[in-house]
Parts: sequence; structure tokens; C-alpha cells
Amino acid sequence: MIPSMAPVPADQLETPTPATAPVRNAGKAAIAKFSGHRLFASPGAVAGLVWLVAMVAASLTAPLWLPYKTEDQDFTAVLSGPTGAHWLGTDELGRDILSRIFAAAAGTLGTSMLTVIVGVGLGTILAMLAAGAGERTEGVISRVTEVMMSLPGTVIILAVIGAVGTNIPVVMAILGILMSAGIYRVILGQAKSLQSQLYVDAAKVDGASPLRISLRHVLPGLANTIVVQAALIFAVGMLIQAGLAFIGFGPPIPQPSWGGMIQGASQHVYDAPWMMVPTGAVLALTVLSANAIGNALGKAPNAAAPHLPSAAARRQRSKAVAAIAAAPVPTAKDGALVRETAKGTLSVRNLSVGVDNGVRLVTDVSFDVEQGTVLGLVGESGCGKTMTALSLLGLLPSGVSVTGGQILWNGRNLAATTDKDMESVRGREIALISQEPMRALDPMFTVGYQLTATIRRLRGMGNAEARKEALSLLEKVGIVDAARILKTYPHQISGGMAQRVAIALALSGQPRLLVADEPTTALDVTVQAEILSLLRALVKDTGMSVVMVTHDLGVVADICDQVAVMYAGQVVENGRTAAILDSPRHPYTLALLAADPHANHANDMPERLATIQGQVPQPKDWPTGCRFAARCQFAGSACLEPVPLLPSGAAEGLVRCVKADQLAVEGMDWLATDIPASRLLEVTSKETLLTEKDMA
Repeated sequence: MIPSMAPVPADQLETPTPATAPVRNAGKAAIAKFSGHRLFASPGAVAGLVWLVAMVAASLTAPLWLPYKTEDQDFTAVLSGPTGAHWLGTDELGRDILSRIFAAAAGTLGTSMLTVIVGVGLGTILAMLAAGAGERTEGVISRVTEVMMSLPGTVIILAVIGAVGTNIPVVMAILGILMSAGIYRVILGQAKSLQSQLYVDAAKVDGASPLRISLRHVLPGLANTIVVQAALIFAVGMLIQAGLAFIGFGPPIPQPSWGGMIQGASQHVYDAPWMMVPTGAVLALTVLSANAIGNALGKAPNAAAPHLPSAAARRQRSKAVAAIAAAPVPTAKDGALVRETAKGTLSVRNLSVGVDNGVRLVTDVSFDVEQGTVLGLVGESGCGKTMTALSLLGLLPSGVSVTGGQILWNGRNLAATTDKDMESVRGREIALISQEPMRALDPMFTVGYQLTATIRRLRGMGNAEARKEALSLLEKVGIVDAARILKTYPHQISGGMAQRVAIALALSGQPRLLVADEPTTALDVTVQAEILSLLRALVKDTGMSVVMVTHDLGVVADICDQVAVMYAGQVVENGRTAAILDSPRHPYTLALLAADPHANHANDMPERLATIQGQVPQPKDWPTGCRFAARCQFAGSACLEPVPLLPSGAAEGLVRCVKADQLAVEGMDWLATDIPASRLLEVTSKETLLTEKDMA
């Protein structure tokens, strides 16, 4: 990179003390990481955690602050309600209910946690052992757990109480052993699935021991299931413990227990109904708190956004749609409405996509796709290609919506169309080909069922007619044995065959525009060529248009009529494919071509391909000027100002670079090595240009 950009003024530089700045930043990072934990993302989980911590702390410190001992009796206030002396009232012997509730809390929570440790721990160990030790060991463990599940748990617990007395820790440990059989059955299936993963096979090839594989590779994958089961067992343990105390098998009198207090309150439900409220409410809130914490911790930390948006996300998206619909329609210089576009032509104008109440991911993207043509959206990962493509169908992830601009299609602004109205567009007028064909195919149903069901829904055909059309579609996409493929499941066909089926599925509604999100990325070179040939034939035969999202310039050269190069959420160059590939005018396009081995001929192939230093900046870090300037070999002080998308010299395309004409005149290339000083372009500031113009 050429360090030719204007330096930052010294008075604008921050000079933190070297000794304190790292400590301060590390402390902020630690606090941010702790507060961003998924446990604190749920208000219910936070409330549950506060409740449990408060109960444990209050119970452990009860002798220091409780106004009465648990056995103290006040015969002047028997069966009283809440008073200044007894905040939660008294029981039938005049004992303070508040003191007895908090005194019993630690024992109840502790013995319930003992059930969790024994039950979940034993069930997890048995499941991991059965999944990794072979079928014979699994068979033995499964038979033993089946016997345990067939035993009457209540009878066994009562028998244990009869043998050892009301020793609550022992009783709850026995309960944990009995419940471990059910936990084993829940975890076993997931553990076997993890044992069959490719990274486990790789660990075996590397010589890792079975114990190491179980602890390092299998156990972390079971964390969510274990947490959910632990929360469930914790709540069940409290309820069973309270039930035992209710029927007289709790701690010995006069030691308090929640179940015993509920049993005593049940004797006075008519003359003192308040007695049931405090203990019952505390027990219910504790169970709910445990479940809330389990639900929060059970969510996968890297889970994708849900397919169906929440009610809040739908309301936010409706507000965004209403705002776009209410915005004034732009007009051209001659006063004509920009909304007027030719039928079958997609016209995107100043499209912006952003996170709800957050940063923008795509800003002011404009392009046109005429009928029967193919447009390629090119750029590195993170440039906004997929977000732009998904916005055309209204399929943006939850929490992301179109914040401005127009998507004009057949006289409608799709950016201002509600989700319900978009149902008449998706599949029938605009269809999607996903990067991963298995995302479009349901493994539970055959290819024939999915194709015929889609055709019947989109075209209103009968079952027999839809099946004939499904056969025709499979033959149209190049599948020879179409009748056999209709009877197969998606996992029984190859990746290339699955991609052809996905294309046939997209064609079921006879759309006029296909949005192809990197449809050849996961395929080998031969299958890629076949898929591109198929798409080219479909465009020629049917006259449909295609928006091709790709990072492969070879695909662009093969099939695209026009190309829009995107970087950091902006279109930096747009025009005819041949013109851009032959004479790129933006440094980013120049760099992409220099880094592509297919763009160089064998006779002039360089010893080392060019690279682009750094990476695409995050949306929150986008500069106000040229977003590519920090990685550009030709950047100068003029690049610090915002750069509009302007006509590209004498060509028909558009380019977002203040040095586009200068680069074209100089005929400079993107170099693979450090740039010598002699190749620096002369930087001309905006003030200098204005001064020279005034002098002229």
C-alpha cells in the first residue's frame, strides 16, 4: 500500500497513557464480553438468576438477619396475615412464615442440585461411553437403562425412605440415579451424531485417544442439551422434594421445608387461606427461574436468525415498508417518474439495507437488469452481495430490512411491498437459487413430492398434470433419468444433481427473474461448467433475466452481460462485462482481476499473483470517503472525500473513483509486490483544482 494519504492533524490525535490505555481497553472488553453473554440477553433469565442468587444468599445468611428463629412461637398471633411484626404472617403454631421460608431455601436448592449432578452427570457419561465404545457396549448400557426406566420410581424412593429414614440427600441422589436413564436416552442420539462428524474422524486420524475425543470434540456439542436437561431436573427435583414433604416424608420436625409448610397450610385453607400464598409463590417462582435460565443457556451461541421473524421484527419491517412507501418518488431531469420501467426489467435505485435501528449494510446501490440479460454482482465476502440479492425477494434475515431506495419490477416498488403482497411475487415472478441446494430441498420428502407440490401451489394444476410438468422440468435442467430422480430423496443424489433439482424447483412457477446466490460455489469445475451452460440455455430459451451473485470472475466472463462490482456495501463499478474486464477503471476491479489466475494468459502469467492487503471493513468502520482507500495502492488525499458513482469516461459504465480517468490514461496495473515510489500518482486536492479553475 502506498502511504500517500494526507496525514491526520496532530491536534486530532489521541495520546493515551501507555500504561493505562491497555488496561482500560481490556477492562471495557471484559465487561462488554460478560454483559453480552446469552444469559444476559434474556430479561427472564436475568430475573431468574437474580431470584436464585437472592434466595441462596438470604438462606445462607438467615441466622444473621431473620427476625425470629424457625421454632419460635407467638401464640398471640396464630394464623395471622401479614403484619408489621410478621411480614408474611404466621402458621398454626404462631411461627414466622418468612423466617421458615428462607431457612428452608438452602436445603431445598442444595438437595435439588444434588439430583442434577447425579442424574445429568451419570446420564451424560453413560451416553458418551455408549456412543464411542461400540455397539456391544451400547447394547449393554441401553438394556440396563431400560430396566431402570421400567422400575416404579415412587415405590423405590419410598422403600429407600423406609430403609434409611428421611435422609433427604440420599433420597435425592437415588432419584438422580433413576432419572439418569431418561437423560441417557435423550443425549445418546446427539452423542452418536457428533461421533460421526468429519472433525471426529480427523481427530482419530491424528491419533487422539477416545477419552480426548469425547472430552474435546463431543462434550462441547452436548452443552446445550445438558444445560436444558439440568434446568428441567432441577425443577423436577424441587417439586418431588416438596411432594415428599407434603405427604410426611420431609425433614424431621421441627425443621422447616417448603413441602411441609404447604401441607400445614392445606389444613387451614378455609380459615386461613393466606398461609398457602407465600410458600406456594416462592416455590413457583424458583421453578420458573430455573426454567428461564435453562432456556437462555440452551440457545446455541452461534445460532442463525430464525426463519420466521418475531412479532417485533415484523412490526419494525412494516414501519420500514410504510416509510419507503410514503417517500416521494424520484424524478429524472426531464420530470418523468423514475418508477416507469419497461415490463420485465428490474431497476434498483439507491437501495439501502440496514440493521433495524443500527448500521447500514448496503448503501445507495443502483443497477438495471433488462429482460433476457444476466447481471453479475461481484466482490469479496462481506461486500453486501447476498443482502442486495435477498432484498429483491423480501427475504432479508430477521432484524434486517430495506431502509431506503426502490426495487422497481413490473410497475411495483418491491421495497415498499408488504410480506403478504410479496407472496404473489416470490416463485411466480422472481425465484431464488440458493448457494446450498440442500437448503431448498427437504430431506424428509422425495424430489417428486417437493416438485409436484410446488407446481400445484404455484400453477394450480392437478396431481397428474403436475407430475408430468415435474418430469419436464427435470429433463429441461439436463437430468436424463428424470423418472428415477423423482422417486429419490435429496441425500441420495450428488451435489451437482441436487443443484439441478433446485434450479428445476425455482422454475416451477415460471418466473421471469432468477436470483442465483453463488449457485456453483460448492461444485467441481466440470459440474460448474454444466450448471452455467444450463443457466445460459434457460436465459436464451425462456427470455428470463438472472441476477448472479458470485466472487468468481470466470463465471462473470462466461455468462454475464453486465457486471456490478461491490465493495463495502457500495457499487464501485458498473457496466458491460466485456468493457469492465478488458479495461477496468476502479482500482478494486483492477485488483480482483490481478488476483484471478484465470484472467492471466499462460504466456504472461506472473510468478506471483497480486493480493489485496487487509480485509473488507465492518459496516460500523466504514470511512466517510472512499471505502477502498485504506487498501488501495493508488490512494491519495482526494480519496478522503465522499466519492459519487459517475459515468466512466467515454464508456457506458459507471465508476466510483476520483482517479478513474487518470488510471486509464496512465494504463497502470495492480502490482503483486511493494510499489516503487516512481509509480505514485500525483495527488491533486479539491482545493487545488478549484484554485486552478479560478485562475483560468
